[in-house]
Amino acid sequence: MAIRTLADLLFIIESYDKPDCLLHKVDGAYRPISTRQLIDRVQRLATSLASYGIQPGDRVALMAENGPHWPTVDFATLGIGAVLVPVYPTLTSEQAAYVVNDCGAETAIIQGRDRLDGLLEIRDKMPALERLVLIDGESPSADIPTLADLVEGSEPMSMDELRTRAEGISPGDLATFIYTSGTTGNPKGVMLSHGNIASNVEADLECLDIANHQTALSFLPLSHSFERTIDYIYFRQGVSIAYAESVQTVAQNFGEVRPHVFVSVPRVYEKVLARVRENVAKSSPLKQRIFGWAEKVAQQALPYRLERRSPPGLLGLKLKLADKLVFGKIKERLGGRFEVATSGGAPLARDVAEFFWGAGIEIYEGYGLSETSPVLTVNRPGAVKMGTVGQTIPGVTLKIADDGEILAKGPNIMVGYYNLPDKTAEAIDAEGWFHTGDIGEIDDEGFLKITDRKKEIIVNAYGKNVAPAPIEGVLKSSQYIEQAVVIGDRRKFLSALLVPDFATLAIWAQAEGISTDDRNALLTNSKVQALFDAEVESANQKLAKYERIHAFELLPNEFTIETGELTPTQKVKRRVINQKYGEVIDQVYRDADAERGAGH
Repeated sequence: MAIRTLADLLFIIESYDKPDCLLHKVDGAYRPISTRQLIDRVQRLATSLASYGIQPGDRVALMAENGPHWPTVDFATLGIGAVLVPVYPTLTSEQAAYVVNDCGAETAIIQGRDRLDGLLEIRDKMPALERLVLIDGESPSADIPTLADLVEGSEPMSMDELRTRAEGISPGDLATFIYTSGTTGNPKGVMLSHGNIASNVEADLECLDIANHQTALSFLPLSHSFERTIDYIYFRQGVSIAYAESVQTVAQNFGEVRPHVFVSVPRVYEKVLARVRENVAKSSPLKQRIFGWAEKVAQQALPYRLERRSPPGLLGLKLKLADKLVFGKIKERLGGRFEVATSGGAPLARDVAEFFWGAGIEIYEGYGLSETSPVLTVNRPGAVKMGTVGQTIPGVTLKIADDGEILAKGPNIMVGYYNLPDKTAEAIDAEGWFHTGDIGEIDDEGFLKITDRKKEIIVNAYGKNVAPAPIEGVLKSSQYIEQAVVIGDRRKFLSALLVPDFATLAIWAQAEGISTDDRNALLTNSKVQALFDAEVESANQKLAKYERIHAFELLPNEFTIETGELTPTQKVKRRVINQKYGEVIDQVYRDADAERGAGH
């Protein structure tokens, strides 16, 4: 039976009676938590939260990494009708305080002493905050309990009482605020109702092969709506959820958990492919030839892979051999039990998607936003088209506005932005269409293709509109380019900031007798500059004249979430990069102009 509210999931979880509902790392090994244990923790925490006087509609903030504590706090909060407000654990104390204060949370549950101490120093910026709770570590004072205190020190709220409370929650009641990390300005609190997310869970399940026997690896932040809704789907289906220790340990955790299913942003798939190519580059000439042959076979077999069919005749035999010699080893890196993965949050480069599909690794790319709970479209078994983000999920309607913007309607569209009626009116028009801010087109079969962000369109000095994301995708198809940001707003030509793939570059440099000890010296080496000149020129051949890169700068450090250039879902914060690298960008244009002048 379809769920009406997220509180309904509690009773579905209880019905599975699964010994390994959750898996988490303890003392170097993954340990199981049963559905009974999870429900018991939720019941006990629900008692504690209710004893604080938390009422339906009250906000509870949660700043934590992924782990068993996350669904414990989430379901206890939702179960008593309160509203969970996730705070990205990567935020600074000031940024976290902004979210806690803006949503009006009276309770904040924080993981780690460093985060807690940071908030205590600026507690005056959160006047509504009445209590703090610490996850992990020793509390600094008696008036700050730990999560363990609240769970272990309370009697479990009865399932009958929880059921009564759940029955009192309507689909229109608020379930959560998701503060959009945003590429510009202060984050906005996206208000999502129980019905918004519950409808998305049910619609997504009609499109994805998610089943009870599977184990999932959860590594995207649960603070974001993408992983959180997917985890609700896992709970709905009785999938075991294993929490990665961190994004840095994902490769190791794949081998330990051996997941059947996972969701990711394109960055992870790009890194997996980069490491594959790096290992091939280090291997013998014979292995390199075998890999090249396997890639060609996979490309020929791609139409059959997309339809989940085996190619006939000689091609089928070649593909079996390629699977045995090459692609089976890549699957082993993913744990050996891989069945299905999805990609979202940012565009998945077509060459990356084609490689994995050709290798027999099915990655279903989808599209959505926090404001849409989040999924709007997804490729699905039997309906996959490369270069698109799939067809709409059940219940969702899309149309393209006159200026190319994608508009959406459906039960998953947010209630609005908290305390921002003007912004809400900008986003949801009088006819109820949500304006996504993305530019796209829908083909005759209903497949959506995203071409760029409306707000990120570059308008050059000649008034020409240029979409940077597709150009960046072409640049990143080079094995030597890890990250790329295209610059050119109000400029006469486009330039790019490029972060090399230093692992691949190091192999090349060593073969050329170039030292890799000093990154800055490496990047200014004339041979390295010539290599990237050639890579950029190769990319330019695939681009229209107005899209071509005329100058670039190689950067010694990656763009990261921690250094502020990326959002938690790995989207580039162009405003931050333009500010942070403003002098570098200006110098790129001065040098290019001088070179052009000298050339005339």
